[in-house]
Amino acid sequence: MASKTRALLFDADAMGDLLQSMASRILESHPDLPIILIGIERRGVPLARRLAEIMTSRGVRVDVGTLDINLYRDDLTMVASQPIVRKTDQPRDINGRDVVLVDDVLYTGRTVRAALEALNDYGRARRIQLAVVIDRGLRELPIQPDFVGRSLETTADEIVHVRVSEIDGEDGGWMETEST
Repeated sequence: MASKTRALLFDADAMGDLLQSMASRILESHPDLPIILIGIERRGVPLARRLAEIMTSRGVRVDVGTLDINLYRDDLTMVASQPIVRKTDQPRDINGRDVVLVDDVLYTGRTVRAALEALNDYGRARRIQLAVVIDRGLRELPIQPDFVGRSLETTADEIVHVRVSEIDGEDGGWMETEST
């Protein structure tokens, strides 16, 4: 019988440090502000809000939006027979603006592909970049992040989770593996 082993990758304090570092790199990359941070539903939304809070504490105003990509997924039938559609909330017109998509874990690239397609329905951004807390590799599509909190080499049978207190009641990153 197989059991799951859960290993801590980083705790709440380390996650705060990762977000501080990511916010610094995003600001350095955008000297010609303003930018829009758009969180991909679910965990990308609170992460985008936290990044915006960090930037605001440094005197930079950042717009924050949310993006639901469920109806844009190419694996919709494998995800759920009845997808849960959440709200998409763009702060204002994205045309000609710099947008940073924010998500928790980058794996195959399919979520980001869906996010890019969904975002195009709201206008044509000047530039779109990607910020993720964990890049675990194993891409199926040619998508790479611009801002990464932590990179990991993983295998397909490992599961990587980033948990956020707003949704999960705790902050941190974990890797699950099945052991026999």
